[in-house]
Amino acid sequence: MHVLLVTTSYPDTLSGSEAAGSFVADFAEQLARHVRVTVVAVTRGDSSQRTEGRVEVYRFKVRRWPLSQLKPYNPLDWWPIVATLRDGLRTVRRVFDTDRPDYVLALWALPSGYWARRMLTEFGVPYGTWSLGSDIWSLGRVPVVRSYLGRVLASAERRYADGLRLGHEVERLSGKPCDFLPSSRSLAVQETTDPAGSAPYRLAYLGRWHPNKGVDLFLQALQSLSAEDWSRIAEVRVHGGGPLEFEVCRLVDELREQGRPISAGGYLDTEAAADFIAWSDYLVLPSRIESIPVIFSDAAQVRRPLVATPVGDLPGLFEEHEFGILAADASATALADALRKALRTPANQFRPQLDVLAAKFDVAVAARRLAERLSGNAS
Repeated sequence: MHVLLVTTSYPDTLSGSEAAGSFVADFAEQLARHVRVTVVAVTRGDSSQRTEGRVEVYRFKVRRWPLSQLKPYNPLDWWPIVATLRDGLRTVRRVFDTDRPDYVLALWALPSGYWARRMLTEFGVPYGTWSLGSDIWSLGRVPVVRSYLGRVLASAERRYADGLRLGHEVERLSGKPCDFLPSSRSLAVQETTDPAGSAPYRLAYLGRWHPNKGVDLFLQALQSLSAEDWSRIAEVRVHGGGPLEFEVCRLVDELREQGRPISAGGYLDTEAAADFIAWSDYLVLPSRIESIPVIFSDAAQVRRPLVATPVGDLPGLFEEHEFGILAADASATALADALRKALRTPANQFRPQLDVLAAKFDVAVAARRLAERLSGNAS
C-alpha cells in the first residue's frame, strides 16, 4: 500500500523546522516500516525531491513563513494563501502523476485537507485528516473557513485528532466520528534514569516562545518565588524561540541580575532535546491554550515529571496518570504555587505513572495501528 502524507509541518535544514515538525518525520519513518510512504511538505528553502530514510519527500517553497501566521481575514495575506494552495496542489498532482498513492493522510485539516479532498474529487483516492489543534481552534473561528473546514472533515474517510477535546470538536464540525492519534516523536533515549529525589532541582522549559505556550507565565512565576524557594532550585534553563523572544530575554536578564541561576537558549534538535529533558528534574509546561503537546510525550519517554497548567486534556490525563504537579489555573500566580509544591516533592516518585504514559504515547505503536487500519481499508 502507498500512503501520501501531505503536511505543513516537516523538518528541513533551516533553523526551527526540526522543532516544528520532527514528530511528523518520526511518524512518517515509523509508518514506512509497514507501508510505502511519500510526503509532500512545505519549505522556506528551494523546492526539492529526495529520499530521506524510508520516505520519499517532495518539498515546495512557500511565499510567506510561518504559515501559521497567515490570516484568512487579512487581505494582505490572501495572495500568500492562494499561492500556497496552488503550489501545494501542483506538487500533490505531481506525485499522483508519477505513482498514484492508494491513500492520502492530511496533516492538518487545513490547508492539507484541501489538497487531499481535491485528490478524492479528481482521482477517487480516499483520504484521512489528522487535526493538531491550530487548524481547528483558530481556523474554525473564521465563518467562511469554518464551513469549508467542516466539509473537508466530513468528506474524509477517517478523522484523527491528537487531543481528546479536540476530537470532540472535530466530531461537532464534521458530524462524524474522530479517533485519537497521539502526536509524539522518537527521542534517542538509550536508558532512562530517575530525576533527583530531593531539592535542589533542575527546572526546564522547551518549546515555542509564544503566548499560547505560556513561557512568559513561567518566567513571571519564577520572579515571584522567594529566596527560600530559589534555594531549592539548582538551575533553570529555557530553550526555544518565537515571537516572545524579546520578552523572554528581558525576563531572563532580570532574574540573572538578581543572581538567579537561569539561562536561555535556542531551538534544539531531537538528540539535544532528549539530553536536555534528561538533564532536568522537572519539565515545565505553562501553556495558556493546549491539547496534548508533543513535549508531554517527550517528558514521558524520558520519565521526567511535569509542572503544568490545567489546560486542554491535561487535567483528564492528570486524573488518570499523576504525571507531576498540576497548577490550579493558567496564571503566573497559580504556576508559582505549583512550582513551590514541586520543589518540596520528590521528583522521582512519579516514575510508575510516567512508564504507563510512555507506552500510551509511543509513536511506533501509533504508526503500526494506523497502518493496520489503512491496510484493512485497502483489502
